[in-house]
Amino acid sequence: MNSGKGCPGRNKQEEQKPTSICSARRCSEGKLEEDLRAETEKWQKKAQDLYEKVSGEREFLENVSAYIRDCQYFLEKGDLIRAFEAIIWAWAWMEIGLQKGLLQQRE
Repeated sequence: MNSGKGCPGRNKQEEQKPTSICSARRCSEGKLEEDLRAETEKWQKKAQDLYEKVSGEREFLENVSAYIRDCQYFLEKGDLIRAFEAIIWAWAWMEIGLQKGLLQQRE
C-alpha cells in the first residue's frame, strides 16, 4: 500500500532516486536553458548582420525588424522559447524575401 510518500510499489532505495533524478533534471534543464540562450544569441547576431546587408520592400523589412526586436525583448524577459521563435521567424522572412526577390543583399 502506498503511504502517500513516493510512488506506489517503490522500495526505500527507489524512493531516494527522485532526489538525484530531480537534481539531474535541474542540471540538464539549466544546461538546456544555457544552450537555448547561446543558440538564440548566435542566430540573433547572424540575423542582425544579414538584416544590415539587405534592402528591399519596406513592409517586409519592417516585419523582419519587428521579429528581431521581439527576440531581444523576450531574451530580456527570460522567455527563451519565444526569443528563439522570434529570431527564427526573422531569419525565415529574410530567406523568403531573398528567394522571392523582395529583398536584395548588399555586399
